[in-house]
Amino acid sequence: MTTSMDSRADRPRPGETDRLLEVKDLHVEFHSREGVAHAINGVDLHLDRGETLAVLGESGSGKSVTAQAIMGILDMPPAVIPRGQILFQGRDLLTMKPRERRAVRGAEIAMIFQDALSSLNPVFPVGWQIAEMFRQHRGLNRSDAKAQAIRLMELVNIPAAKERVNAYPHQFSGGMRQRIMIAMAVALDPKVLIADEPTTALDVTVQAQVMDLLKELQAQFHMGLILITHDLGVVADIADRINVMYGGSIMESADVRDLYAHPGHPYTQGLLDSIPRLDMKGQELYAIKGLPPSLMRMPSGCPFHPRCAHAQDVCRSEFPPRVELGPRHESACHFAQEVVRG
Repeated sequence: MTTSMDSRADRPRPGETDRLLEVKDLHVEFHSREGVAHAINGVDLHLDRGETLAVLGESGSGKSVTAQAIMGILDMPPAVIPRGQILFQGRDLLTMKPRERRAVRGAEIAMIFQDALSSLNPVFPVGWQIAEMFRQHRGLNRSDAKAQAIRLMELVNIPAAKERVNAYPHQFSGGMRQRIMIAMAVALDPKVLIADEPTTALDVTVQAQVMDLLKELQAQFHMGLILITHDLGVVADIADRINVMYGGSIMESADVRDLYAHPGHPYTQGLLDSIPRLDMKGQELYAIKGLPPSLMRMPSGCPFHPRCAHAQDVCRSEFPPRVELGPRHESACHFAQEVVRG
């Protein structure tokens, strides 16, 4: 099952009353002997019920750290959250007691990690690991929990689930292991599902199957979905909105169709230009020059200015304001209007 951007445009947009998650001015630092790494620098984002938000950016841009902060699984120390709020249905997760936070994690907000093999415990059968969610959070006995594990394995289209419920992770392919991770994530009907690079290391056919499965499960459970990826091509048919991250900050936020048609930040434009196209056969692929900034030595002003062809003196001295380019479209660029027109 595939979904086009045109058909998705007809969907009713979630309203403020459907707000599930809101992150406000989030900062995350990592303290070490070498210094302080400023991983997240004032991130603001939100997610509504039934909505898919894609968070894009190169490795090191802060996507996974943002997700881990939302989940409450950062190692603290060395991680420190000096300020910010993470509001889940109006409750600030950062001020919750550890017991309250654990009750939310997994049951209300769940996460699919990018490396299924290392995320699954190799010494326990996959069915046991899925059933553990029901034993710990729902108090089910072993028999009933196992029955729920089989049901979920069937839900994510694992063949012969009853026969394979006692198999170990190494006995499954990469795509099947990712399906098991998805089954564990949706086991308790969470309101928010975070998928961190869910198609990493999978071939193109399996990637499409996993993305279709996520779309089907989201529609079935009416979850809010945060999809973390570096691949603009992956999100075109699934995302409602896109946040583009760079250097621990959100550089651009827009509805998916608007962002693809009218990118308002040079970094977003560079990512779009990097996508291989059929009409470029035989031509050299475009790549953004330079490297992402060191989190311990962030450049002054706009973090992207050392790699930006539009950079001027103001970009080197002042962090750019958020410029409104249209309804639900903002760009953190001093020259956003010129970028769009260009």
